[in-house]
Amino acid sequence: MDKNFALKIFEGFSIERWNDLVRPFSVVEMDKSAEKMVVAYIIGKFEENRGQKIDWEWMIYASLFDLLRKIALCDIKSPVERLLRSQYPEEYIKLNEWVLDQYRTFISDRDLFSRFTLYIGRTSGSIPFEKGQELTARVFRAAHKYSTLRELEMISPVNEPMRLEQIKKEVYADIQSFLDLRGLQLLYTRQRPFDFLTKIEQLRFQTRWNQTPRVPKTSVLGHCFFVAILTLLLQRENGVKLCSKRLFNNFFCGLFHDLPEAVTRDIISPVKQATHGLPSVIKEIEEIIVNKDLVPHMEDFYKNEIMYFTDDEFCNRIILNGKTVRVEYDELNEKYNSDQYSPVDGRIVRLSDHYSALLEADSSIKHGITSKHLRDGKVNLLKSYPQGTIINGIDAGSLFAPFAAS
Repeated sequence: MDKNFALKIFEGFSIERWNDLVRPFSVVEMDKSAEKMVVAYIIGKFEENRGQKIDWEWMIYASLFDLLRKIALCDIKSPVERLLRSQYPEEYIKLNEWVLDQYRTFISDRDLFSRFTLYIGRTSGSIPFEKGQELTARVFRAAHKYSTLRELEMISPVNEPMRLEQIKKEVYADIQSFLDLRGLQLLYTRQRPFDFLTKIEQLRFQTRWNQTPRVPKTSVLGHCFFVAILTLLLQRENGVKLCSKRLFNNFFCGLFHDLPEAVTRDIISPVKQATHGLPSVIKEIEEIIVNKDLVPHMEDFYKNEIMYFTDDEFCNRIILNGKTVRVEYDELNEKYNSDQYSPVDGRIVRLSDHYSALLEADSSIKHGITSKHLRDGKVNLLKSYPQGTIINGIDAGSLFAPFAAS
């Protein structure tokens, strides 16, 4: 993965939303993308429980491409874009072509760029969706609308009502056509899935590296989505054709890997490593609190899956005879790269987690906002991945090397 492409995606942490209104907390594009995929997961799982087919691979890639599009068009508000699409279709097509042009030098992976081109074409209306993708696209769109509504609800108490009247009308009108989706119905009427979502939303308010000034600040939830995206991109580099469940698991393991922090808060690495036995003790405490405060808000048909994402989250693993089993990378590829084993490249998620932390530290240092915590963090991360380090078929040493000289 090219460093410049990763830094381009990292810009999602700097794009502010609702910047013509009062905001009681930092509202940025990366966090919106993260919450959207959490909502999409919930709605999608409800549809699967009703016997419907969800194309998770399409949705996972759509989450990346939609973020790339938002980064390129950060200054265009939604009402303006809607008018462009409806009233000036030719200009709208040219605008989308311009978006693609912004990434030609960043994306060397031809297959990835081809997927991006198709996504832009389908969502702009110039290319029809494939048969069977319509429901998945609706779930993704519904998640987009509802996550926008949640942001509006969270900033409403500090804004004068007259500033929000027209916006609320538009947002509530937009969401009406998706209320046939059972998961959205329950979120909209604030049933159990809503309680689960509000727990996860607490990760939007938790700042990483909280012991030091840093630019840009990143939330735990936004970090989780960034890790999921990095995992998606890195797994493309080892030359292995992943089964659909493995691709799905890798992404959502990245998205949910810090889920316990919604109820435990972030415990920084130096504290976790303060004593030899503390990491395992903290893990046990996390499991106790998660089972008490998070699990009761999960639906039975996705509860075990989410717990699988968060248990041994950084280990390569499968499910064998109903139990989680750690396996080596070669075994993942040669014996267990099949949906029936629900394989996970946990070590790629860990690599992505560390790469995200390196970007967070390095970016702030380059902006001139630095501290001993950031400098030491960068040095320690680079030491963890010397030249020649291979993680699940990925040249991690070369991935980290460009930051050593900067």
